[in-house]
This record gives sequence, C-alpha cells and structure tokens, in this order.
Amino acid sequence: MPSKRVVIFAGGELIPEFLDVLDEEDFIIGADRGALFLISHGVKPDIAVGDFDSIPPEALKDIEAGSSKLITCDPVLKDLTDSEMALDLAMNIRPEQILLLGVTGTRIDHTLASIQMMTRALHRQIGCSVMDNNNYITLTGSTATVQERGYTYVSLLPLTPEVTGITLEGFQYPLNNATLKLGQSLGVSNKLSSATGTVHIESGLLLIIQSKD
Repeated sequence: MPSKRVVIFAGGELIPEFLDVLDEEDFIIGADRGALFLISHGVKPDIAVGDFDSIPPEALKDIEAGSSKLITCDPVLKDLTDSEMALDLAMNIRPEQILLLGVTGTRIDHTLASIQMMTRALHRQIGCSVMDNNNYITLTGSTATVQERGYTYVSLLPLTPEVTGITLEGFQYPLNNATLKLGQSLGVSNKLSSATGTVHIESGLLLIIQSKD
C-alpha cells in the first residue's frame, strides 16, 4: 500500500524543529545534504538521492550506511536538481501528499524552481506543499482548505496569468468570484477569521502562502 505522505528533506535551510512534522507512516526522502541532516539527527531516510558533490566522501559513507536506499548521479551530466529528482521519486510512490522541506534559502532561483515544481505534483493529482521556518506554501487549481498552523498571514498569488472565480470562506477579507492577474497584490496579507478557511477557484493555479515575520 503506497504511503499517504512523502516528506522530502532537501539541502537548503533546515532546522531540527522540522523533524517534529514527521509521522511514523511517512516515507522519507533525503536529497543531497538533506540526507546528511536526517542521519545526523537519528532519522533513517527511505531513500537518499543526489549528486552529493558538496558532501565529503566520509559523510557520503555515513549516508549510504544510514539510508535504506542510496541513489547517486553524476553532478555534471544530470539535468535535474537534487530536489526535482527527489520529487520524481516521491510522485512514483503515488502518495496523497508530498511535503518539501529545505527547498528555500538564499538562492532565489532554487526557491522559485521548488515552488514551480508543485505544479508537476498537482498535475498528477497529488497535493504538494513547501514549508520553511516562516512560510507554508500550497498550490490549488480547484478547492483548498487552509488550516491556521500558527502563521499570521495568508496571501494568494496567481501562478498562471489569471486565476478566476476566487471565493474565500473563513477569511478576514472575503472575496466572491474575484479574479487575480499575475503581478497584482490584491491577495497579499489576508488573515483567517477562524481555525480553517476555504479557497475556491474556477480556473488557473493559485499559490496559498501562509507566512509570519
């Protein structure tokens, strides 16, 4: 039976508190330095994947010994980032949800690529989220439930040129059948008015970004 959720730890910003999100039934993938992070905190990844070009040889031996399966690739000839390789492996498991950790940081190109990667999971009808210490990001093409999660703000940003039919329930600033176009900031810094809120859209792809300062 496929795992309901795959959690990916990539090589970006990771903190020990991220380990608290893990459930016993999660399938865990460590991408590059994310695998070393897991092993150094006593967590055995089901798969460790990457080119591991930033990891000393002795650390790679620890990763191989501490993982259920190791998948390596050539750092020069590969076409995918380590995070995207991990996402491909996760989607092949056919889970209900994929959670990406350690895919944000100082490299804005990597951060944007990771956010855009969520579209690939959505097209496979797999829910996908990105989490870091200040943000929780999901993507919807239909209806999404937003849980409070301890974040202050909820911002809605179109990932397609236009998102139509946006209706919000349980938000401080409601919308009814609204349209957001790429580049508009109308959906920034909303707040939940209850423990959960609901976002409905009719067309397009909409990022739901929960954040705190």
